[in-house]
Amino acid sequence: MTQSRTTATFAPPVMEARRWLEGVEFPDDRPLINVSQAAPVDPPPLALREAIASFAVTEDSAHLYGPVLGNPALRSELALQIGSHYDALVSSDQVAITSGCNQAFAAAVTAITDQDDEVIVPTPWYFNHKMWLDMAGVRTVDLPTDDALLPDPDAARALITDKTRAIVLVTPNNPGGVEYPAPLVRAFFDLAQEVGIRLIVDETYRDFDSRSGPPHDLFAQPDWDQTLIHLYSFSKAYRLTGHRVGAIATGTDLLSEIEKFLDTVAICPSQIGQHAALWGMHNLSQWLAGERDEILDRRAAIAELLPSLTDKGWRLLGLGAYFAYFEHPFDIPSDELAQRLVPEAGILLLPGTMFMPENDAAGKRQVRIAFANLDRAGLGQLFERLAALSF
Repeated sequence: MTQSRTTATFAPPVMEARRWLEGVEFPDDRPLINVSQAAPVDPPPLALREAIASFAVTEDSAHLYGPVLGNPALRSELALQIGSHYDALVSSDQVAITSGCNQAFAAAVTAITDQDDEVIVPTPWYFNHKMWLDMAGVRTVDLPTDDALLPDPDAARALITDKTRAIVLVTPNNPGGVEYPAPLVRAFFDLAQEVGIRLIVDETYRDFDSRSGPPHDLFAQPDWDQTLIHLYSFSKAYRLTGHRVGAIATGTDLLSEIEKFLDTVAICPSQIGQHAALWGMHNLSQWLAGERDEILDRRAAIAELLPSLTDKGWRLLGLGAYFAYFEHPFDIPSDELAQRLVPEAGILLLPGTMFMPENDAAGKRQVRIAFANLDRAGLGQLFERLAALSF
C-alpha cells in the first residue's frame, strides 16, 4: 500500500486514550476521573451564549464568508490586548485569526518550511505539533529539557543546521505546565534572530500564567515580527473550544504567505466564533480573572496534596496552567500504566510516551495530569486513588 502524509505520524493520542474506556463500567461510588484532555468541559458563561445566539439570529454575516485573515474588529482588538498584555505596540495587520490554535501552528509551519526542513522542538512536546511536522514532511529535531523541564538555548544552538527553519516553545507549557522564565524566552529569541530562523511561541495558556506583568519582552524588541511567530487561542479563555478560534501575530510579509494556506484549508474562521471571541474580550475580563484565580487555586491544591504522592515515590516535574507532569514510581511503562489505571483506579490520564520520541526512555516513566476540570474535592479523590496504587 502506498504511503501517505498521514501515515507518517501516529494516531491522535486523546482519541486513542478514549478507546481505553470502551467496555469499562465505573461504579457510582467511584466514577471516572478524566484528566486526559486540556479542555474546559463547561460551556461559555450564559451572557456569552446569549450574545452568540443573538448574533446568529440577527446578523446575516454570521453565516457568510469573511476575510481570510479574520474580521478587522477582532484583529484590532486582539492587537490592542496583545500590546497591553506584553507592554508593547502591535498593529492589527500583524495579527491574523485562525480556526483554532492548531491551525495557526500548521499555517505557520507550512509558510516557513519545505519538505525535509527541520524544526527544533523541546521534549516532552505537544503531540499535535509533532503530528503536523510529521505530516508536513518536516523533521522534528528533539531538544531534551532539564529536570525542571526547561530547554537550553545553548543545546538548541548545537542542533541548528542549514535545514533548521524554526524553534518551537510552548509557555505555559503543554504537557509540562512549566512557565518559561522571561530571560530564557528572550535567549531563544536572540538565538533565532542571530541565525536567521523563526521562533514559534505557542501561548495558548497565557491567560492562566501565575505571574503578573508581561511574561516576556519579545514584542518590545526591534523588528520582533521578523523573528517571532506568536500563537494564541481563545478556546481556554472563554470556553470556546467547539468554535475553533485561534490567532497568529507576526510580520505582514509572512501573514501574506499564511493567508494562502488559510484560504485553501478553511477560507475563513467561523463568524460566530469570532463574534464570541470579540464579545468575550469586550465584556468578560473580570470573569476571566476569576477563572484564572480558580485555576491558580487548583494548582495550589496540588502543591498541598503533593506529599501524599511523593511519599509513595512519585516526583513532580512540572506544574502550572492546566497541567501537572509527574514521574511515576512503578516498574511498568507509562503507556501500560495509563491503560491499567482506567479499570483498576477509575482514572484516565495520558502517558509520557505520547509526548516523547519512541527512543526516549524518559517518556515511559512520566504521565500528564490535566487538572483544570477538577475542583479541590476532585483533586483530593484523584490523589487518594494515585497514592493507593501498587503495581
